[in-house]
Amino acid sequence: MKNYFKKDFWWGASSSAFQIEGAWDKDGKGKSVADHNSFMKSDVQADTTVASDFYHNYKEDILLMKELGLKTYRFSISWARIIPDGDGEVNQKGIDFYNDVIDFLLENDIIPFVTLYHFDLPFALVEKYNGWESRDSVYAFERYARVCYEAFGDRVKHWQVNNEQNLMVRVNIRMNIYDVPADQVERMRAQMDYHMFVAHALATNACHEMLPDAKIGPAVSSTMTYPSSNRPEDVWAARMNDNFKTNYALEMYCYGDYPGYYKEYLRKCDIYPITKPEDQGILKAAKPDFIALNYYRTLVASYLPADEANPFGTKVNDIDFDLYGYFKIEKNPNLVVTDYGIQVDPMGLRLVLNDYYEKYRLPLIITENGLGTGDQLTEDGKVHDDYRIDYLKNHIAACNDAIADGVELFGYCPWSVMDLLSSRQGFMKRYGFIYVDRDDFDEKQLRRIKKDSFHWYQEVIKNNGLI
Repeated sequence: MKNYFKKDFWWGASSSAFQIEGAWDKDGKGKSVADHNSFMKSDVQADTTVASDFYHNYKEDILLMKELGLKTYRFSISWARIIPDGDGEVNQKGIDFYNDVIDFLLENDIIPFVTLYHFDLPFALVEKYNGWESRDSVYAFERYARVCYEAFGDRVKHWQVNNEQNLMVRVNIRMNIYDVPADQVERMRAQMDYHMFVAHALATNACHEMLPDAKIGPAVSSTMTYPSSNRPEDVWAARMNDNFKTNYALEMYCYGDYPGYYKEYLRKCDIYPITKPEDQGILKAAKPDFIALNYYRTLVASYLPADEANPFGTKVNDIDFDLYGYFKIEKNPNLVVTDYGIQVDPMGLRLVLNDYYEKYRLPLIITENGLGTGDQLTEDGKVHDDYRIDYLKNHIAACNDAIADGVELFGYCPWSVMDLLSSRQGFMKRYGFIYVDRDDFDEKQLRRIKKDSFHWYQEVIKNNGLI
């Protein structure tokens, strides 16, 4: 296989603050929505109290990243660690922690690639404003972004505003939608989504203003949907599933407006969000420098007509929702399924990379891609995860193919650099190159153990993707 990866390709790995740091209330940090949600499930899985304890072990962990050979580390900053109540006083100890992390990364020749917001809205903003439903949270986020640019922008030159807004907005607890009457949920969700777009635009514009030599872009949960048949209605349904779950967000990020099909849906369902006249200029000015995408699987859809029992716009389920008048999600019998129900499809990655590059002509970087499963520590103290190696090998090959197709892909950051807290499965579901020796209710010594995939990825990086 010919190698199409450029010499300066960013081989990296990813994490997020609430899933890796622990120390949720240490040194002045406030509670976040992610903390709150983890505590609601702490009787069945680990919470954010310790997680992987990166907060107290970041030097050891960064040295392991250096040994792995990472060119970049994509991680998030906790808004509640910087501004504990979301819009009040800045916590200097939070600034100091991330300064130490960034400086130690740079000392070890690892590029810091920072996400400002990864599912962890300060919970005080929920209590004060009901989170993203209020315009106050929009301005609080812009201020937080500016604080980060001021504190870290002399060293951090690549930023993501938020992680997977298009997925986050579909999960009620991540959007602090608790005990809301069913007939109000979609209206609230649409307003929150819109406010997050405005906040994203304000943060993007602030970055371009304050850090003219920096790059900033969105990170989406990518969607590639196949039609269940060659019936025209099913082909249309597959296209609309991609549109409603990802493409509408990319349109807003790149062009500053909802596409027509989405406006029609919002209006016909009478859930069009409240906007302000000045928003149009803010949104259209916020041009991204790149697009980051997280890729795990593909979907299959068939046409789902509306009827009297389920009129136009009726949703069923949350993340992979069906939508009457548009699409219904089906199983793909041609793909292997993981233990957690994810259908593995490397070709889908090649397709989605081509799709996004053809549409938006912006540089792309993969900020999540990986296999989550229940790794086991053997009696000799090792983790033999050949299944993860196979998964990553095939997806890296798909990246190489996409570059050969003409896609401008500049980085690959698998999820995750080490085992961390899965928001749905705690420490039962592991993704990392490094095993963290703990389970949901016994933190043990939190030993770091290099898996077989660690040594394999180390060689991939040394050979610049030649597998």
